[in-house]
Amino acid sequence: MSAVIRLKKFGTKKRPFYRIVVVDSRASRDGRTIEELGYYHPIAGEEKQISFDAEKAVKWLKEGARPSDTVRKIFNVKNIRMDNPEVPGENPTDAG
Repeated sequence: MSAVIRLKKFGTKKRPFYRIVVVDSRASRDGRTIEELGYYHPIAGEEKQISFDAEKAVKWLKEGARPSDTVRKIFNVKNIRMDNPEVPGENPTDAG
């Protein structure tokens, strides 16, 4: 099974609201999810637009889950990179 991190649509017409979820790549857009990571609300103010658990996202990226293009852009806003996934603000060399 290959996992994908993508958006699951909620809300009404012209009032979109999305959840950032991990799903099987063969599942439909609004189908069964493996895990919910957070949400993306494009209509809300800047500070309330994006909210997700960065630790869970990094865990799934390290396990090989591929983010969709939109989710990749959301992760870039929160400084989670695909080439070297780690939780922003945590420095593993300080744990020594």
